[in-house]
Amino acid sequence: MSDITIYHNPRCSKSRATLALLQERGVSPAIVLYLDDPPDARELTDLLRKLGMRATQLVRRGEADYKAGGLDRESSDEQVLAAMAKHPKLIERPIVVRGERAVLGRPPENVLALLGE
Repeated sequence: MSDITIYHNPRCSKSRATLALLQERGVSPAIVLYLDDPPDARELTDLLRKLGMRATQLVRRGEADYKAGGLDRESSDEQVLAAMAKHPKLIERPIVVRGERAVLGRPPENVLALLGE
C-alpha cells in the first residue's frame, strides 16, 4: 500500500510505534519528516479537513513555542495554524493519511481504521 503517508517524527515514541504498526501489516508508507520539510498553512488546512479537526485540536500546547508564540487557549484557529506552519514542532503527531481520510496515531491503533481493520 503506497497510498499511505505518515507525517513522522523519528524522535517521538508514538510516531515510531505507528510506523512500526503499519510496517507490521505490510504497509510501506511515504514518510514525511515534517520537522525537516514542514507543511505550509495550505497543506495543514488540507490535513485538518481530512482529520475532521480544528487547528486548536491539533496543536501541542506543551511545547515552548506555544507560549513563546503568544498562543493560549483563547487563540483562534487562524493564529494556531500560522504558528504550526512557522513552528512545525507544534503539530501533534503522527498524522497518517490515506486518500481523503487521515487519523492521528494517538494511540497508534487509530491507523487501523485507514486499513479497514
